[in-house]
Amino acid sequence: MKTKEELLKALADCVCDMEDEEVIDVVHEYLEAGYDAQEGLLGGLVEGMKRASDLYEEGEYFVPELIVCSDAMYAGIEELQKAMPDAAQETIGKVVIGVVEGDTHDIGKNLVRIMLETGGFEVYDLGRDVPVDAFVDYVKNHEVDIVCMSSLMTTTMPGMAAVIEKLKSEGLRDKVKVMVGGAPVSPAFAEKIGADGYTKNAIEAVAFAKGLVGAA
Repeated sequence: MKTKEELLKALADCVCDMEDEEVIDVVHEYLEAGYDAQEGLLGGLVEGMKRASDLYEEGEYFVPELIVCSDAMYAGIEELQKAMPDAAQETIGKVVIGVVEGDTHDIGKNLVRIMLETGGFEVYDLGRDVPVDAFVDYVKNHEVDIVCMSSLMTTTMPGMAAVIEKLKSEGLRDKVKVMVGGAPVSPAFAEKIGADGYTKNAIEAVAFAKGLVGAA
């Protein structure tokens, strides 16, 4: 039997090598060995996507390759989700999530959504390239506990501050908590724009969100 480390590497290799069919077989092998599904997601599939992103930055991969890599990652996630604990019977909180305007990088956002749903939250996904007013209008027209925003580009980070300012001007800021995340985002930035917190990955996001709604 392969070790956990060997299988995590195999999962990462499948994603980075664009093996969207083989990844399912490796996920099954990983789960049958009794290893943790969430660790397989973060330590295997997400790690492979990070490697693919590095190759993109180095000019070895281009957008078409990244798309196929993400297809492989999501194929693996779909299988891993079947082994994750069912979401709580009773919803512990409601979240609206999206990538801020001008940014179309949604892999991290999608992982956070999946993990929040698994953790018992009801999540409404606004998608990517989301205008300021779309976040605010959703809060205005729906019962929401947390607004969750992400960005992968420094040029779009000001959109997070704009959403918070618009929530304030509409008299809605005190009704919701605001979480931010993404590669260029930091705890200092979150504090500067008046967010309630920052998390660096999907697992931390769930724990932090539970704390915000008193369900930790």
